[in-house]
Amino acid sequence: MAAKTRYICSNCGYETVKWLGKCPDCGSFSTFNEEVVESTSSKKISPTSARVLTPVKLRSVKSEEGGRTKTDIGELDIVLGGGFVQGSLTLVGGDPGIGKSTLLLQICQKLEEKGKTVLYVSGEESAQQIKLRAQRLNVTGEDLLLLAETDVNAIISTAVEQKPDMLIIDSIQTMFLDSVASAPGSVTQVRECANRFMQLAKGHDISVVLVGHVTKEGAIAGPRVLEHIVDTVLYFEGQRNGSYRLLRSVKNRFGGTNEIGVFEMSSTGLREVKNPSEYMLSGRPEDVPGSVITCITEGSRPMLIEVQSLVTYTNFGIPRRMATGTDFNRVTMLIAVLEKCADLQLGNYDSYVNLAGGMKITETSLDCAVACAIASAYKGKTVSPDTVVFGEIGLTGEIRGVSMAQKRVQEIKKLGFKRCILPRANLKEAAEVKGIDILSVNSVSELLKVALR
Repeated sequence: MAAKTRYICSNCGYETVKWLGKCPDCGSFSTFNEEVVESTSSKKISPTSARVLTPVKLRSVKSEEGGRTKTDIGELDIVLGGGFVQGSLTLVGGDPGIGKSTLLLQICQKLEEKGKTVLYVSGEESAQQIKLRAQRLNVTGEDLLLLAETDVNAIISTAVEQKPDMLIIDSIQTMFLDSVASAPGSVTQVRECANRFMQLAKGHDISVVLVGHVTKEGAIAGPRVLEHIVDTVLYFEGQRNGSYRLLRSVKNRFGGTNEIGVFEMSSTGLREVKNPSEYMLSGRPEDVPGSVITCITEGSRPMLIEVQSLVTYTNFGIPRRMATGTDFNRVTMLIAVLEKCADLQLGNYDSYVNLAGGMKITETSLDCAVACAIASAYKGKTVSPDTVVFGEIGLTGEIRGVSMAQKRVQEIKKLGFKRCILPRANLKEAAEVKGIDILSVNSVSELLKVALR
């Protein structure tokens, strides 16, 4: 086989015979790297020489789901949909230092307590370094199998011989195959290594967990095909200098997507936060203009968070708009709606919006709370601390309904709030929850009249 040179985009895997400054597929700049690709001989295969396969009928396929292994880490099990599925391939991504390796060691501890065998393979650390981190985290899994190796063939041979219940690869960008003529971490190496680990997981019923590095944009490094190969993709979110961590499921073939788990980083590792709403609302000010409580949904879980706003007179000709934790363009649109439909003269005022607790939410049910917070800060009027507001706002100032209204109201009632302001379209569904005062609104002007005191 003759070796040929190709230029491959490190962001999306697009191949070309010459170097390009901009990738025509994903639009990234300066991402093409030169790699040697072995060309296979093009032999024509006649239809008669191909294998004839026997398809099976859908009704003859057993619908039993593969066995799940619970980790006894409640927030993680929620994100996974009940635990790791036997023979599944899971990809975990996140910024450096966010807590990926910490969580994996804690998973090892929990699985060992359940009598499971775990093989932890690290291409970045030695066994001694892993031992030091385990001591710091009080992980006492003395029977945990460690392997400091980057050769995929050697790792797979070891896994087949040891037959562990779970194989952890930290990280996929450090692995390499001798048969692939490119450097570790390249698009070709990452793709081929992931394929080999997928074959191991499916062929030997071993749950494989891959750790993936992320780019400066926050996406998992390597070709997008890496996320298509695996069964589950988990993202770690949060600030390294903050205490909270969010584990989000963006793909799950065995459960719901966009589920989140909330953790708090401590000196002894990650501690699960079993009541995220109470955690996010701790320390909130009461009877202060610009503070409003809203209820959002992450996957199937409702969660209460605080929306804060600050409106001040600008010293420059152009007012400044800033949004932290939510969509900036959405906030700008809501300010325009408030000026047009609620007669708020915000053209000479700077407007700042922040989601307390470092949350990042783009759900449209935040609209009513953001509008109330901006109007509250502008007028100097407060929203009652026992009131929760949610709903979507349209460009003509109408309040639109949102999904899972009943679950939201139940969460609001459970945390002791007395009043809920929601879209009129959701009134019938939410009225089934008793013991809480429910007010429905149909326009922005009506919302501000009801919410502001």
